[in-house]
Amino acid sequence: MAIKVTNKKPLSGNSRSHALNATKKQQKPNLQVIKLADGTRIRMSAREIRSLRKQDKQAA
Repeated sequence: MAIKVTNKKPLSGNSRSHALNATKKQQKPNLQVIKLADGTRIRMSAREIRSLRKQDKQAA
């Protein structure tokens, strides 16, 4: 099982039709499992993975 690193949670709200009917909806974060060099698995959001890769490129 992967370790959850991020603290992102699902967003909740209403889906509105043209007649203004409200039904509950939920937007879940885009969690991905990545494997580090030492073999540990981590669950992170796709945005966090992207920003880490950008920081690695800038540092190099």
